[in-house]
Amino acid sequence: MDIQVKIAITAPDGEIHEFNIAAFEKGHVDAAEIGLTIEESKELLVKLQREIVAAQTAAFCAARSTCPSCAARLRRKGSKRIQYRTVFGDITINSPRLNHCGCQPGSAQTFSPLTELLPDHVAPEMLWLETKWASLVSYGITVDLLKDVLPIGKRLNAETVRRHLGRVASRMEAELADERYSFIETCAFDREHLPNPEGPITVGIDGGYVRSREKGQSHFEVMVGKSIPTDQPDRYLGLVQSHDEKPKRRLHEVLKEQGWQENQQVTFMTDGGETVINIARNMAPACEHLLDWFHVTMRITVMGQYVKGLAHLNSNEAGEMASALRQIKGYLWNGNLHDGQAAIDDLVMDLDEIETEYASIKALRKAAAEFQTYIANTAWMIPNYAERRRYGERVSTGFVESTVNTVVGKRFCKRQQMRWSKTGAHLMLQTRTRTLDGTLRTKFRQWYPGMKPDGEAKMAA
Repeated sequence: MDIQVKIAITAPDGEIHEFNIAAFEKGHVDAAEIGLTIEESKELLVKLQREIVAAQTAAFCAARSTCPSCAARLRRKGSKRIQYRTVFGDITINSPRLNHCGCQPGSAQTFSPLTELLPDHVAPEMLWLETKWASLVSYGITVDLLKDVLPIGKRLNAETVRRHLGRVASRMEAELADERYSFIETCAFDREHLPNPEGPITVGIDGGYVRSREKGQSHFEVMVGKSIPTDQPDRYLGLVQSHDEKPKRRLHEVLKEQGWQENQQVTFMTDGGETVINIARNMAPACEHLLDWFHVTMRITVMGQYVKGLAHLNSNEAGEMASALRQIKGYLWNGNLHDGQAAIDDLVMDLDEIETEYASIKALRKAAAEFQTYIANTAWMIPNYAERRRYGERVSTGFVESTVNTVVGKRFCKRQQMRWSKTGAHLMLQTRTRTLDGTLRTKFRQWYPGMKPDGEAKMAA
């Protein structure tokens, strides 16, 4: 059977223009012949896009061809052809250059209307699609994927996608306001008159490492966080601490986008590291800092492994050590810092006095001493974990551990030994976190109000 596709475009002046878009010869006796093939759909889309873009840009130029003040017709100096990169192919557009009207003196004698409309020569949908997929998979795979399913121009390559992603991330960075020491803007009286908040917000922050491409440095740390409010979608946070100049501002903007207000409780759960704590310091009036129980038990587990090795040489001493570790864990779980720290001190002294041929005794003594310092420095962050658990509150940042793997491990390819610069990793984190939590398109809609939300189609039935 013969299939012809035609379209009719009604211009702003009411004139109707009809175009023959494509013609196909299709069979109907084989499953592979039913419907359009990928190549046929690509051909159809690129031809349809070409006619629609040409009609839209011509209408825009026609509207700008008269003086807005005196309505005089502007003289045309010339024209050139420009390439407009869209999701459905690279479209060549005729771009006229017009003379400014004499009633509006200015520095420039001529202007191009399409330069104002299409300054980047890349469609917002195309820029969004490249950024989204490049934030999830490698640049090369992004190019292959887009070319497999869409009539993307042949000139698109991994380097172009990388530059476009960097452009988007840099624009996000430029919009970020200045850093501040404190983000508390209200007094106690004002907070009492704010509407009642929906519920507390839990923010977990942790660090991860990626391989560095800079000489003299093998790895550098990236900070990753997840904000979990009561009645809003979760949000991700990512930054390179040694590169970012606005870490607190970045966290503050995430909270504000989730509807946080200053009379709302915010609980920050971290591993107790100073750099991580500083990001959340003076962030909210109703702020609580908690030491993640996972990092406490992780250190106790490491010491327990050394004690198991000691059991082969001195079972009595090992049994006492294992009992002491269980006792310490119980004290800390119930928030009994006084007895917990005393038990840790006793453990350290007992390890110093023990005489054994155990090869890892030095490592065990070092782990115990570090644990003693760790608990002493973070004592102010240790709550009654048992009580929090009974009330259904979080005691561990296990959700952040998975966030580190989701945000960092699955894109920065630690297993493949991929190397990154601090700037490149930081910019990638900005687009990747927004892609993962579903706010990337929202950001694009702020820049380009004409973009529709995901899943919304404006088409007459």
